Amino acid sequence: MARARIIGTGSAVPEMIRTNFDLEKMVDTTDDWITTRTGIRERRIAAEGEYTSTFATRAAERALEMAGVTAEDIDLLIVATVTPDFPFPSTACIVQSNIGAKKAAAFDVSAACSGFLYGLSLADNAIRSGGGK
Repeated sequence: MARARIIGTGSAVPEMIRTNFDLEKMVDTTDDWITTRTGIRERRIAAEGEYTSTFATRAAERALEMAGVTAEDIDLLIVATVTPDFPFPSTACIVQSNIGAKKAAAFDVSAACSGFLYGLSLADNAIRSGGGK
């Protein structure tokens, strides 16, 4: 039986940073109030024309490079997000096109915080059943 394994990872974030100190100038809050309640000190803000697919594409390209495989080797592409570019087509289909994964089935999983785990489980099941490599 084929087993799934992670052989490459990638990440990408927007360049623009908004700190709690920036928020202090915009609304009635303080860095200390936000940090003690949430642990958040800064957040990344996508620039005009940047979407979830922008960062998913960059992350996918980095993961492919680390894994030493090409987009043509991919037969299943799953994007776990609650912030898709559009309701349709799925963000996974946009990433599929961007990276050139022409043979890959592609779909989004929208399961909030557990989305990555659901997506990983779906990929693992596809590999174990022989439906994917």
